[in-house]
Amino acid sequence: MLVLIFLVGILLGVLGGGAVCVRYLRREIAADIGPCLRRMQLQLDNLDAAVNLALMSRYVELSERAPRDLPSLPSRRPGP
Repeated sequence: MLVLIFLVGILLGVLGGGAVCVRYLRREIAADIGPCLRRMQLQLDNLDAAVNLALMSRYVELSERAPRDLPSLPSRRPGP
């Protein structure tokens, strides 16, 4: 009976210690990863803005150049 009491005590101690350890580790990991994620999100936002700017600049360039540079297409008239 005495051994059973010790086993239950050890089991409760291990479970309690594990819960405290997991809670501490989760808090530390979350605190450590937050600034890194924020910095990565800012970098992605900057990259997205740069790509959008390049695409819009290219689109404007093509739309301004298109009417002048395209050869006139022959008109298609129906046959006799």
